Amino acid sequence: MTSCDGPATVVFDPTLVEYDFGPDHPMSPVRVDLTIRMAAELGVVGPGGLATVAAPTTTLDDLVRVHDPALLEAVQRAGDRAASSLAPDPALVEGFGLGSDDNPVFARMHEASAHVVGATIAAMRQVWEGHSLHSANISGGLHHAMADRASGFCVYNDLAAGIQWLLDQGAERVAYVDVDVHHGDGVEKLFWDDPRVLTISLHESGRFLFPGTGESTDLGGPDAQGYAVNVPLPPGTGDGGWLRAFHAVVPPLLRAFEPEVLVTQHGCDSHSEDPLAHLMLSLDGQRAAYEALHDLAHEVAGGRWVATGGGGYALVQVVPRAWTHLLALVGGRPLDPATETPGEWRETVRRIGATPPETMTDGRPAGYRPWEEGYDPSSWLDQQVHATRMEVFPLHGLDPMP
Repeated sequence: MTSCDGPATVVFDPTLVEYDFGPDHPMSPVRVDLTIRMAAELGVVGPGGLATVAAPTTTLDDLVRVHDPALLEAVQRAGDRAASSLAPDPALVEGFGLGSDDNPVFARMHEASAHVVGATIAAMRQVWEGHSLHSANISGGLHHAMADRASGFCVYNDLAAGIQWLLDQGAERVAYVDVDVHHGDGVEKLFWDDPRVLTISLHESGRFLFPGTGESTDLGGPDAQGYAVNVPLPPGTGDGGWLRAFHAVVPPLLRAFEPEVLVTQHGCDSHSEDPLAHLMLSLDGQRAAYEALHDLAHEVAGGRWVATGGGGYALVQVVPRAWTHLLALVGGRPLDPATETPGEWRETVRRIGATPPETMTDGRPAGYRPWEEGYDPSSWLDQQVHATRMEVFPLHGLDPMP
């Protein structure tokens, strides 16, 4: 693994857990809290580890660069009504994706959502202005939010706002790689026709999973053909297949694009224990993907890397361990997978009525068969990878055949 070779930071403060849809919602903020606790107790964050940067809220000016003012007004007024214990006003929330099971209204919803956006923009600023070579915001990664509506647990799209901030500062090439189990539809849509932004999403096929999009033939708008890249994966795909697909598509495209900054979204809901999806990755496979993205940032973007969280609903068994590994890689000090989970952290988990994992590994080797060793046309996975390569690679001057 390439070392960090520069300062690295995590953008965080405890108030980021105020992005909270309620006790029965899958996206509980406890996953962020448990991650930061684990990372601190293992020395990944804090003295000798990643420095913590304060997480500011963002401005309306930053939000309107990617969101319609009508959405911002609806979110603000819906949150104000919730704070006054009033039911959501249908006239305010209709058409904005609010008040649903996925995106229930909560008090100070605008403030909490804008805070996540501000944290991601702060991470972008750290890297773009040279204060950090790598920076992370694990509370971010809200990749489904659209310009005019909330979607899929995501009120505002912090990733799109952060990428737009980079473009406004003069960035000419930003690459975005999304390894969440769900298609990164919001980020893709917001930069659909902008060749300055290459979006790559590896996800469970939309034929089986929300949001139902992200086919290999979805390539971007007329002025950006080939700058939206999708690899829809079959349900049941495990470490070997997932890593085979990743390495067959992502590194060649990043090398051809030569981004100035690499932005990555690390939803860990591709894990076999995640309750909302159907891929079968292990923690070890996910860690291998994070390591590969870290190394690609050094290879193609001068090390400039911004990493965010995302989905992940195995709140105790998976998310804290996965994102602690991510933060360790951001800091250039990867953890040995055999590391034991910290004792105080385990006690915290027991106090909330859960059983803590004992180590930082699932004990599964994360190997894969390289694409160059041959394409199997009878394999559903290989069919999907081959389709993506055939559609996209010629548009970047690359040979799609092994």
